[in-house]
Amino acid sequence: MQSRALPYLLLLPATLFLLLFFLYPFVLVAWQAFATDEGVLTTKYFDKMISHWKFEKALTYTLLLALVVVPIQVALSLLMATLVASMKKGRDIILYIWTIPLGISDLAAGLIWLAIFEQTGFLNSILFSTGIIDEPMTFLGYQDKGMIFLAVVLAEVWRATAIMLVILVAGIGLIPKEYYEAAQVYGANTWQRFTKITLPLLKPSLQTALILRVILAFEVFAVVAALGGTNLPVLMGEVYNRQFELQDSHTAAAFAMLILLISIISTVFFMWTLRTPKEASL
Repeated sequence: MQSRALPYLLLLPATLFLLLFFLYPFVLVAWQAFATDEGVLTTKYFDKMISHWKFEKALTYTLLLALVVVPIQVALSLLMATLVASMKKGRDIILYIWTIPLGISDLAAGLIWLAIFEQTGFLNSILFSTGIIDEPMTFLGYQDKGMIFLAVVLAEVWRATAIMLVILVAGIGLIPKEYYEAAQVYGANTWQRFTKITLPLLKPSLQTALILRVILAFEVFAVVAALGGTNLPVLMGEVYNRQFELQDSHTAAAFAMLILLISIISTVFFMWTLRTPKEASL
């Protein structure tokens, strides 16, 4: 009897944690998004969200950032993970150096890249000292949204690629070495081993890494706030503005529900497209 109850007892702390810190706050946010202060169900806060002039821009920039940043990070993390897995010496040191950005917060990463791109920053200093420019340039000006977008992309790629790298390195470590040895015996080159062995067997890890990274990409805020302020509106930035600056918690909850919906859709998409043959047969 005790052995049957043991798994449930072990799951109880995690279940209570999820109920207390996820399900309960979710219910509160959903209620704020769909109900007035008097408790009347309504969709007016979603109408207010959609009709705001910043909504389309915030949604576009959020999706565009995810579409640009995540593929770059997938390619980089796959390359870096493959290189780390193939190293005989110095593997731990290289992996440690590449994962240093994991210890840096979103805001700190944004401030680091702000120090690079601002007028008195590192990039202007280099260009001026080498004689490429005669006076400091304004890279993050109000009108130059393209440069702000590029700066955010660079900061996000630098900051968050390590998240995917750690997951993929662990996934590659689970692939039996005998597969690669057999492929070498039959004359498979590096690219063939990568496409025929690594990628197919890395699907579960790649699925996890993509789901986690895409969800975080939809929640980007601090890096954008540091580099662009309100010049580059994103959905999470609108949540913050509505909640803390405009004191409009209902519309902020509507934005939060939209982010949750997009995250759920992306999660289902990656779970479907990257499912293993065993999962596909179920």
